Amino acid sequence: MNLTYTIEPEIFAQFPGYVRGVVVATDVTNGPTPPALLALLREAEAATRAALTAETLATQPRIAAWRAAYRAFGAKPTEFRPSVEALIRRVLHGQELPAINALVDIGTLLSLRHLVPTGAHALDAVTDDLALRPATGAETFIPFGGPPDAVEQPLPGEIIFAAGNTVLTRRWTWRQAVHTLTLPTSRTVEFNIDGLPPVLPEEVAQISQEVITLVHHFCGGQAHSVLLSAASPQTYLTI
Repeated sequence: MNLTYTIEPEIFAQFPGYVRGVVVATDVTNGPTPPALLALLREAEAATRAALTAETLATQPRIAAWRAAYRAFGAKPTEFRPSVEALIRRVLHGQELPAINALVDIGTLLSLRHLVPTGAHALDAVTDDLALRPATGAETFIPFGGPPDAVEQPLPGEIIFAAGNTVLTRRWTWRQAVHTLTLPTSRTVEFNIDGLPPVLPEEVAQISQEVITLVHHFCGGQAHSVLLSAASPQTYLTI
């Protein structure tokens, strides 16, 4: 099956220099986080605590860029924290992150290493084209961690990642839906690596390659990456 994956022009118009790395991995074997991967995650936590403080995190350039972006589309970053900031704050408060599974923890590891949002969606049951775009307000979202009948609708203009009119992530990187959680049974996944200036496209491409290396090492399968930008806003996924 082929899916179209598009970043709509409004995103690049509002956020010049934004790029998204997309890594598609197929025939993977997911499962409990291996000890070697967990050790890398603990190293990343320690490095984060050594380099950053909770008091100054909001002014760190990579975090400040996401806070400014959230304000630009109407989300208060103190109420709806960008995922990478929320993750780092947990670490800075001394919390040891729980091991979820190999694919999820690869994204967590690289988010900490690079202070860049990196996370996965399972595509095994996705049949609609994917898009990062402003919401119309008519889409539906069932958040992870809530009641199964707790259907929300995004605000018009909110940036969403969606399959058709089903929201997979609200507020760009804020919260994932239940539909594409990466589980031990997941066999086809895609990682999104989001780069806002001062992060350069070259670094997003490098992180994408790190995803491929880690997935191949810990989960097998095949993986490839593409960089989406204003000059190349669309790709096709074969799953």
